[in-house]
Amino acid sequence: MLVHIDPSSTVPLFEQVAASLRRSLADGHPAPGQQLPPARELAAALEINVHTVLRAYALLRDEGLIDLRRRRGAVVIGGAPTRARLAELAEDLVREAKRAGVGLDELTGVLKEKYS
Repeated sequence: MLVHIDPSSTVPLFEQVAASLRRSLADGHPAPGQQLPPARELAAALEINVHTVLRAYALLRDEGLIDLRRRRGAVVIGGAPTRARLAELAEDLVREAKRAGVGLDELTGVLKEKYS
């Protein structure tokens, strides 16, 4: 599993680590039940602070993708949202936007604002 970060990016490092791990989880690597690299090892490999990795792991835990346990580390409990799941969420969003009278251009603007 490769984790990529861009130190020159304006995106915080912990978010970059979490996003990279999410992509790996979406690809099924590692699979549910398997462990992520220990935070210290990943931090050393990326040459970043261990607390940055721990913050990324906490974010993934809060999203329900991993479980953090003492002495056991970070264990994958679910995959990242798949394209099919994103399509379901998009349908819900479009339905809610129509119900609220929000047009496509306005909805697109909101998405662009939130995506950046």
